[in-house]
Amino acid sequence: MLISPAPLPPRSQRVSSAKPSPVRDLLALTRRPEVISFAGGLPAPELFDLDGIREAYDVVLGQPSSLQYSMSEGDPALRAEVAAGYTIDGLPTEASDLLVTTGSQQALGLLATALLDPGDVIFVEDPCYLAALQTFALAGARAIAVPFAEDQLDFDALERLLAVHTPKFFYTVPTFQNPTGRTYTPESRARLAQLAIRHGFRIIEDEPYRQLRYSGDPVASMATLAPDHVICLGSFSKVIAPGLRLGWVRTTPDIHPAVVIAKQAADLHTSTIDQGAAAHYLASGRGRTALGHITRAYAARRDAMLDGLAEALPDGSTWNQPDGGMFVWARLPDGYDATPALTRALDHDVAFVPGAPFFAESADERSLRLSFTTYEPARIREGLQRLGAALQAG
Repeated sequence: MLISPAPLPPRSQRVSSAKPSPVRDLLALTRRPEVISFAGGLPAPELFDLDGIREAYDVVLGQPSSLQYSMSEGDPALRAEVAAGYTIDGLPTEASDLLVTTGSQQALGLLATALLDPGDVIFVEDPCYLAALQTFALAGARAIAVPFAEDQLDFDALERLLAVHTPKFFYTVPTFQNPTGRTYTPESRARLAQLAIRHGFRIIEDEPYRQLRYSGDPVASMATLAPDHVICLGSFSKVIAPGLRLGWVRTTPDIHPAVVIAKQAADLHTSTIDQGAAAHYLASGRGRTALGHITRAYAARRDAMLDGLAEALPDGSTWNQPDGGMFVWARLPDGYDATPALTRALDHDVAFVPGAPFFAESADERSLRLSFTTYEPARIREGLQRLGAALQAG
C-alpha cells in the first residue's frame, strides 16, 4: 500500500529574509588562479607568520589539556592578553569582561541572541557590513539605515530617526569600516556616545580592522566615552590568520551572563587548542613583530591601488583614501551600474564587489568595494589595468 507523503513544514521566515552574501559567492567564482580578485577582504597568506604559529601549536600540543573541553568564556590566558591590549590603548579591561568567540562573526550572533526579540528595531550604518545584516535578519530584527553625510555619520538624520524609533542598539564599524574604509572622527564618536546615553540605546562597536592603521592618528574606543553603553568586538582574523576563527566580545556587566548562556547554547566553547596557541603566540611577542610587517606591506598595497584608480575608473568617478583597513570605496559616474559591470570585469579576469548589497534600504547602484590587501603592488596594478579595460568595454 502506497502512502501519499504529506508536505514537509516550510523553512523559517527569518532565514528566508536573510539575503545571501555576494562576497561569499564571488569567492567561488574567483578561485581560478588567473583571476585578480579585489572582491574578498582576504589577508595576504604570504604574510602569515607560519613559523611562529607552528611553534605555538607545537608548544600547546605538548599539554594534554589543550585537547580537553574548556570554559565557555574562553582561555583565561588569551582573555588576559586581549584585556592587556585594551588597557594599553586607554580602555581599562579585565579578562573577566571578555568572552572568546569563534570569530567575531559569532560574537554578532551571540549578541543578537542575547539582545534581540523578533521585531525589535536596530540602527545600522548605510552602507553596512553585509554579514551583520544577515545576522540581524536571522534574529528577526528590523534594521533601519542611518546614512552618511560625506565621510561621517549624518547626525541630523540619526536624531530624526531617534525621535521616531527606540533602537535596541546601533551597530557600527567605526574604524576603517567594511565596506567603505571610513573612520569616525573623535568628534563623531563623542556625539554618538552622548546620544546613546541620552536616548538609552547600546552601541555595538565592531573593530576587526583597528590594528591595521597605515597613516593618521589612532582614535579611542567609544567605550571610553560611554562604558555602560558600548559593547566592543574584535578579531584575530586580520592580524594573525582568519583560519584560526578566533574573536571576542568585550561585554558590559549587565549583559555578560546572557552572552555566556548564548555561547553555551551555540557551541559550548571555542576550540581549546586554537585559543591556547593564540595565547602562546601573543605572549611570545611575535604577534607585534608580525603586525608591523603586515601593516607596512598593506600600506604599500593601499598606495598602489590609490595611485592606479584614476586610470582604471571612468572620468567622473570618486573614491576615498582610507588611513587603514582593507578597502577602498568607489563610485562610478552617472549612467553606470556596478552589478552588470562586474560581469564584464570577470570576463577580463578581474573582480570587485558591487556596493548595492551592503545597503539595508535604498542601494547606491554606482558604488563598489575594492580590497587591496591580497596582492603585491605589481599585481594590483595589473588588476587595475584589467578593470579599466572592462569598464571601457561597457
